[in-house]
Amino acid sequence: MMLNLSKKILVAIDGSPQSDKAAEEAVRLAAASGTRFKSKVHAMLVLPSMRTPSFTDFFPSPPATERPDWEETRKRIFYVVEKAAREADVPLVSEVVYGEAAEEILSFAEEHEMDVIVIGSSGSGRVRRALLGSVSAKVASQARCSVYIVR
Repeated sequence: MMLNLSKKILVAIDGSPQSDKAAEEAVRLAAASGTRFKSKVHAMLVLPSMRTPSFTDFFPSPPATERPDWEETRKRIFYVVEKAAREADVPLVSEVVYGEAAEEILSFAEEHEMDVIVIGSSGSGRVRRALLGSVSAKVASQARCSVYIVR
């Protein structure tokens, strides 16, 4: 059996400084596999699920991806990962999905047989993390592949 040295790396991004660090680390990991065994990075942005409009919402807000400023927002959020991948000559696929962050990351990783998930530590304070259970903690405890939490 041949050892597969190319990796499929999923990095969760949201435009925060932690996610930018995770993006750079994911690209660095991919680049480390060298040119013979190209690793591919999938950068995933999870947007909150669209609320179901109630009867009081005559004008429900359109999903983020349909707003006029979406392209600008998308560019800003994906800027670091796209720049890092370009500079390191690492193949990159950008994904934008709606849903609950941890669930979407986990199901994408499983469906696409990712080798590693790279995620920023959601440093949102001890109390809040204890109440909500951070996305990174949930991903780390439930993923079937390796999880790399970047601090």
